[in-house]
Amino acid sequence: MQEQKDVTIYDIAEKLDISPATVSRGLKDHPAIKKETKKRIKEMAAKMGYQNNTFASSLRSRRTNTIGIIIPRINSAFMSSVISGIEHIVNSKGYNLIISQSQENYSKEIVSATTMFNSRVDGLLVSLASDTDRIQHFESLLRKKIPVIFFDRVFAHPDCTSIVIDNVQAGYDAVTHLLDQGCRRIMYIGGSLKRNVYADRLKGYKLALAEKGIAFSDHYIHTDVLSEQTGVEAARKILGMDPRPDGVFAANDSSAVACMQTLQDAGIKVPEDVAVAGFNNDPISWIARPRLTTVNYPGYEMGQIAATTLINAIHQSSASGLTTLVLKHELIVRDSSVRVKIG
Repeated sequence: MQEQKDVTIYDIAEKLDISPATVSRGLKDHPAIKKETKKRIKEMAAKMGYQNNTFASSLRSRRTNTIGIIIPRINSAFMSSVISGIEHIVNSKGYNLIISQSQENYSKEIVSATTMFNSRVDGLLVSLASDTDRIQHFESLLRKKIPVIFFDRVFAHPDCTSIVIDNVQAGYDAVTHLLDQGCRRIMYIGGSLKRNVYADRLKGYKLALAEKGIAFSDHYIHTDVLSEQTGVEAARKILGMDPRPDGVFAANDSSAVACMQTLQDAGIKVPEDVAVAGFNNDPISWIARPRLTTVNYPGYEMGQIAATTLINAIHQSSASGLTTLVLKHELIVRDSSVRVKIG
């Protein structure tokens, strides 16, 4: 079977008996072309199966109107809300998205960065993998003046903006609340300390303890790639400890809920025996019973700000310089951590 020839603007022009220039302008909604003519052009283009050659257009303009996103994993309520915020902004500005997952793996993140570079993205949004400890794989983009914006899991770079919350303060707020409820032996469940978010939340944990005159102990620290299984493993560790922790601060909600449910299955009362707080305000936090105390992390807003910052950087001729944007967080106190005081 003979391959069908691509339809061109010259073919459409011949059918409509108008100039190719008029067809080109009509397809681009140029204001100088009458509405009726635009309608005829677009109807004929659809009828003939015309496809716009965006690759050729991008070579001429040196832009693809495409933004890349590299995230650790997509099956996260927080990350899904960030992507929704990004998508809202970029679509309204006429950009398309390419989304890639590193799956918490540095090597896969390098491959993703190379793919984004070869795809000629106009800009890149990145939340780093757990084990990433250097970012030389983004240098090829930066040398081409392609802006790179880090969000949530960030890395300081003089040519990149970082968008975060104050994770130290957020960790401090959560642990101070547990201390105010009478907890004195608080387990911290966190991710890789290579990542700012988990290192900073642990720093806040330590500050809260120090303020109450409680000595820090590695005995109460459980770190891994955060997941439900991590929460289960932390709960099993708690059940084997003597004395047991009387509080848990987990750096995300899924691990907090998994830990809480495992403890409850073993006969531990929450919050009476162990008070629990999580992080992110994911839907699971208010579905769980008891409802989970957590830190509200504004994912949708973070996505919108990250996308807006990137698009502004794309349209600036000079480098943006070192900037860190810090969004507000909020501690949401629910039943999992509030101990009823009698008398």
